[in-house]
Amino acid sequence: MFAPKAQNPALAALLIVIACAFIAAATLFAKALGTDQFGPPLHPFQISFGRFLFAFLLLATAALVLRPELHRPRLLLHLARTTSGWIGVTLMFASVAYIPLADATAISFLNPVFGMILAIPLLGEKVGKWRWLAAAIAFVGAMILLRPTPASFQPAALLALGAAMALGLELSFIKKLTGREGPFTILLVNNGLGLCIAGVAVSFVWSTPTLAQWALLAGIGGAMAAAQSCFVNAMARADASFVAPFSYGTLIFAAAYDIIFYKVVPDAITVLGASIIIAGALLLAWREARRVAP
Repeated sequence: MFAPKAQNPALAALLIVIACAFIAAATLFAKALGTDQFGPPLHPFQISFGRFLFAFLLLATAALVLRPELHRPRLLLHLARTTSGWIGVTLMFASVAYIPLADATAISFLNPVFGMILAIPLLGEKVGKWRWLAAAIAFVGAMILLRPTPASFQPAALLALGAAMALGLELSFIKKLTGREGPFTILLVNNGLGLCIAGVAVSFVWSTPTLAQWALLAGIGGAMAAAQSCFVNAMARADASFVAPFSYGTLIFAAAYDIIFYKVVPDAITVLGASIIIAGALLLAWREARRVAP
């Protein structure tokens, strides 16, 4: 399941698109749990706990059945990666309860930009003019999506911005882990540690979910585990620079789910801001590919 595969760009692109559908579905379920659709709204700590709980159970079951080769994990590095990832996921789940899925998803696409900036002090990377230009373009799009006027400002959008920052930090730690440990080891340890962190946090806000809410929590965990599996297998079949643009399909699925389930149609500001963010992120991905090519 996680072994190196023969290069197959078409299949890799399809797997990324499927992963996008699962990620958008997870945020859709989180939005439902953060409102009173299926019972009293659940705290974001409880939603992220469900995400890690059920994802870990699925991956642990896969480990028992498939018996993959596991490597000794670098626990401190994993802990730093998982903590930042948990913060990002929790803030993202909190934001979608108040703002459209498309807006929150578009703002979260700033995470590679924050990852680039944080790589300067954490990884000692040098950032050239093209990468700074990409960051500037993406931030312009974010400012548009934040709607920074007294009449239209969305405070909850700052939660999505915080999520992007935390997930950008996670990217820096993932770069350190990549190549040092197997993909399945990284996924299993990440979700195991995430479950521990989320379990401590949720103990302060726990309320018993309804049966429907338990089903949605399981759906979030299953969707994220499936998305991670698709992503890992896609990366094994094509270069990162090839599959990166397809990951922005998450925004299309998020907008579609918003229209279907909440009758929320993205407005001109959302389309403009999201387009600018994606343009900046694609420029950054192109520059990264040029840096790696030699």
